[in-house]
Amino acid sequence: MAKRTRRRVDQPATTTTDPDAPSPRQPCPCGSGRRYKNCHGSANASAPFVARTFEGLPGECDWIALREIVPAATAAITLRSDGDRSVQVCSLLPMAAPALVRPDGTVWLGLQVQHNFGDVSRDLAAVLEHALETEPGSTVQAVEDPGPGRRMQDLVDPDAGFDVQVHDGFDFWIADVDDPSGEVAASLQAANDAAAPTARLTSVDAAYWTQMGDRRYLRWVLPHTENTLLDALARLHAAGDDRLGDGTRLIGSFRAHGVLVPVWELEGDVGPEALEDPADAFSGRLAEALDDSSTLSSAERSARAGLANRQLTIR
Repeated sequence: MAKRTRRRVDQPATTTTDPDAPSPRQPCPCGSGRRYKNCHGSANASAPFVARTFEGLPGECDWIALREIVPAATAAITLRSDGDRSVQVCSLLPMAAPALVRPDGTVWLGLQVQHNFGDVSRDLAAVLEHALETEPGSTVQAVEDPGPGRRMQDLVDPDAGFDVQVHDGFDFWIADVDDPSGEVAASLQAANDAAAPTARLTSVDAAYWTQMGDRRYLRWVLPHTENTLLDALARLHAAGDDRLGDGTRLIGSFRAHGVLVPVWELEGDVGPEALEDPADAFSGRLAEALDDSSTLSSAERSARAGLANRQLTIR
């Protein structure tokens, strides 16, 4: 008899909506502890992982900043279908609540929350849709994967602005409350104690000065693709043009939601006002470097390797 051969049946390839998604054997960025191929990279996953989750929203880079690096900030958003409904995005809400419906019906949507089901935009949209149907004076919780559905890009008016207001602390939580409860007051005190002083530059978009202990930094969320931006930063670094004035140096960057966030360390007592003109000038130099498509020199390649090695990914 002829020898029977065993034929391998290939499993369907995992799919993702984002080319920047991790490889199948890496840990899933949702934080489940499972490999990506067995979690949001699985063909049976309810929703695939999306890296650049805020792309297409007005002020994409500021959304990322409020989600990841700014302690206390707010921004009003306008909805496509219900533009008269007042909705305010908040970096953090009391006890990290996903949303609050205020007594006057205004919805406060929290960005810094404890859940992540693979597509942050979908997570936020599900909470917002729930909040829009919730009675005033209520807290909205998200406790399970919402599954496929509308994203914030489907709900937010793309022609509206995203005007960020940075606060010194979280006193805005209780600005209209005469006698906050003990639980809210305790949460407020803890949040204020942990908040690092932060300011948003006005001369450029999505650049945030902060003080951590006795050190100061500027973290600038930039919308360009990673490889293009690294090339441009390498050109500037090799030419000595990557500083934001005296007493500043580019120390690295981190990845967040599909983009890079370069970080400058600031010496002494450099404040946000001193960075306005240098940041504006740097923006012009960066634009020129981004337009340069020539091959990197050996010095530029070395600078690029150094920048790439000083990166941290946050999800």
